[in-house]
Amino acid sequence: MDKTSSGTGLVRSVLAGWLSPVKENSRIIAQFLLALIFIAVGAWFFKHEQPELGKTRDILGSVGAGLVSLGIFLTFVYITLQGLMYKMAFASVRKEVSITKTIVLFLKRNLISIFMPAGGIASLAFFTDDIEKEERAKTKIHLASTIYAFVGMLTVVTVAIPVIIYTMIEGLTGTDETLGLAGMILWIIILYLLFRSLMKKKLLYRLVIRFFPSSVDILEEMISRNISTSFFLLTILVSIIIDITGILHLYIAMAALGAKASLLYAALGYLTGVLSLSVSPFMRGLGAVEISMSFVLTRLGYQNADAVAITLLYRFFEFWLPLISGVVTFLSKFNRLLMRVVPALLIFLLGITNVVSAMTPAIHARIRLLEEFIPFDAIAASNFFILVAGAFMLLTAVFMLKGLRSAWWIALILSVLSCIGHLTKAIDYEEAILALVVIAVLLLSGKQYIVRGNPRLHIIGIRTAVLSIAAVIIYGSVGFYFLDKKHFGIGFNFWQSIGFTLRNFVLLGNAGLNSHSHFARYFILSINISGLGSLSFLAYTLLRPFIYKGTTSPEDREKAERLVNNYGKSSLDYFKTYNDKLIFSPRELDAFISYRTTGNFAVVLEDPVAVDQDSMDKCIAMFDEFCFANGLRNIYFRVPEESLPIYSKHSKKSLFVGQEGVVDLGTFTLEGGKNKALRNAVNKVKDEGYRSSVHQPPIRDGLMQKLKSVSDEWLLSTGRHEIVFSQGMFLWNELKNQTILTVENPEEKVIAFANIIPDFVAGECTYDLMRKANDAPHGVLDFLMIEMLGYLKSKGCTGTNLGFAPMSGIKDPHTFQERTLKFAYEKIRSFSHYKGLRFFKEKYSPVWHNKYLIYSDDYDLLQIPAALARVIKP
Repeated sequence: MDKTSSGTGLVRSVLAGWLSPVKENSRIIAQFLLALIFIAVGAWFFKHEQPELGKTRDILGSVGAGLVSLGIFLTFVYITLQGLMYKMAFASVRKEVSITKTIVLFLKRNLISIFMPAGGIASLAFFTDDIEKEERAKTKIHLASTIYAFVGMLTVVTVAIPVIIYTMIEGLTGTDETLGLAGMILWIIILYLLFRSLMKKKLLYRLVIRFFPSSVDILEEMISRNISTSFFLLTILVSIIIDITGILHLYIAMAALGAKASLLYAALGYLTGVLSLSVSPFMRGLGAVEISMSFVLTRLGYQNADAVAITLLYRFFEFWLPLISGVVTFLSKFNRLLMRVVPALLIFLLGITNVVSAMTPAIHARIRLLEEFIPFDAIAASNFFILVAGAFMLLTAVFMLKGLRSAWWIALILSVLSCIGHLTKAIDYEEAILALVVIAVLLLSGKQYIVRGNPRLHIIGIRTAVLSIAAVIIYGSVGFYFLDKKHFGIGFNFWQSIGFTLRNFVLLGNAGLNSHSHFARYFILSINISGLGSLSFLAYTLLRPFIYKGTTSPEDREKAERLVNNYGKSSLDYFKTYNDKLIFSPRELDAFISYRTTGNFAVVLEDPVAVDQDSMDKCIAMFDEFCFANGLRNIYFRVPEESLPIYSKHSKKSLFVGQEGVVDLGTFTLEGGKNKALRNAVNKVKDEGYRSSVHQPPIRDGLMQKLKSVSDEWLLSTGRHEIVFSQGMFLWNELKNQTILTVENPEEKVIAFANIIPDFVAGECTYDLMRKANDAPHGVLDFLMIEMLGYLKSKGCTGTNLGFAPMSGIKDPHTFQERTLKFAYEKIRSFSHYKGLRFFKEKYSPVWHNKYLIYSDDYDLLQIPAALARVIKP
């Protein structure tokens, strides 16, 4: 058993489990391909449906202002009702929350759910802080959120059944609707069976607590049935009214556009949209709802253009207005998590807007007015640029979530140009206003994007792209110009050759150009592939993060060793000068920070070593500046509780991760009834003829061979690998110059050992590795520990540091993370070895000291697990 292996085990088992790391390049390539597929499909759809979309735009232009105003008013009623439903859900678990807070909660969760996988369900875990401040009852908050989600699904089914039965009686439905009703009934049965499985603590209960351990408190409270029936029924009533509001929104959209307004048809369209929303995993059904609702309306007798226009106006009421309200809510109180997320989401939204705007017909009156000031070719160029900018924005949004500075610059430039482009392509002031909003948000959040790009890769990408574009233009232009007329049916002049080459290079297609031969089709395809490859490589090189790989000079390492020897105050200081770490040591300070880099994170081991607290404070501030300049985000691992105020001054946050135990050698004794089992184990090992020995450095090579054999056997039998960062590993030259305690059998075979390492806490001693052979008797580690404590006391030590016990010591968890750690520690079998470690150390009656993880932004918590998991590797 290594003294601190459990600390790094925490990283691997708890934190690393939150987010599985994958290779960066493969993920980026996959994101590019996926985004390009969506762009291509969207472009094809809008190109194919241009005539219908033109009619739709004309219909939307004739919308009735009075009815639209009524629809907007009803949207605010809808938002208020959602807040009221949350309020009733909280009241059903006997928690009073103001309607203002629940409306804000809905708007925030609605916005974030639009951009999250599993949308509405995933969003239920967010934005509880304002409500939690009133009462530390996070279990009730999550339980109320669960009730809110469940009732929402239940009432949709409740409303759907009578509507579909009525339409079946009237002969308005066919096989699809009948199957839909059967599916709803089946869904109710499934929900009931799932609910019953939870209440009886059967299979579903076991699966939930296994994969979502933090939900145990919620489940236990649900099972206890501590829910107010009256408020639960009121929650159902409000949810039904919300569904009726949705139906009225669709009815108003029909009437506002001059189409046949029918409550029955509105109900069928609304239910179809909600069902599409429930199965859509991303963007809250964006696209899926529009297509399915338009399809149902056309089946009910509406013209295609009318059906699309009605759907778009309905979505304006129920999707876009609440989304905009959510953005306004966030901007009014912009926390640091959202300062990273919201700009990326808005860039994604602006990218979609650009693509749709460029592919749909412009308003003729605006075009005629614009042609008086701008040549038609310039208007066409603006439209083309808007399309390309939209495609790049969709790709850029992904890298903005990573905090990439070059992605922020690209987003800002594209937004500015988009604002101008929308005005010069068709006086689309609506889209230009959206671009201005995005620009303002980007400027407000600029400090959050610190990850540098790779300058060398930028140059390579730009050069490659320029050469590729030049080569393809020459290739395509010459090809078109000299191709025989039989391949395309026309003869190309010089400018047509260049124009068609550029259009195919950027995948815009060929207006009025038809391939008449296999050679012509392959020729066009070759230009398309060249364009796709060149533009993708350019985007990749511009957005690829710069990975900082620092070095430490011999002078800095010597300075660090001197500072540790003179001013060290921690049992971890010994590991801060290990060769696996980099040293940050400003010339003007007697202080240094020991860290490792992985990706865009600098992971610091505990506190800086400094001559005084003022130097430590300045070192932290200067390290922040250093990290910012190099595109790094820093975290501090295993920081003592007494240091938290210093980090708080720098606006950093803390997360409890475990405790460190220190034995008071002055009071420790084997006497007393509570130590009887420990005495018996030690005496049994002695009675079997085993003895301990102390070996002073330098250690003989023969003994080192025996220690290496025990170490290798221990690693193999436990299935572990050597790890570093907050502990050492078996390094021959290191152990050869340290004091070694061994346990040997009567034949002088070494069956266990521990190595004493420097501890820079006054009067304190500590060890690093404690390992045993497979044939060692039970209790040998207790025997070795008791012998070591006796030896250290004889050397004048007043205390012995037993190392880190992860996850243990959380008596009164307040945060979601602390609840998760506490439950995993106490309930989950795969974490039982942490309890065993705590039990082993608890036998020696240590004093426990809290340890923390220090970080800057909530968003970092999504990436920290993978970063910590990587730095522990040698």
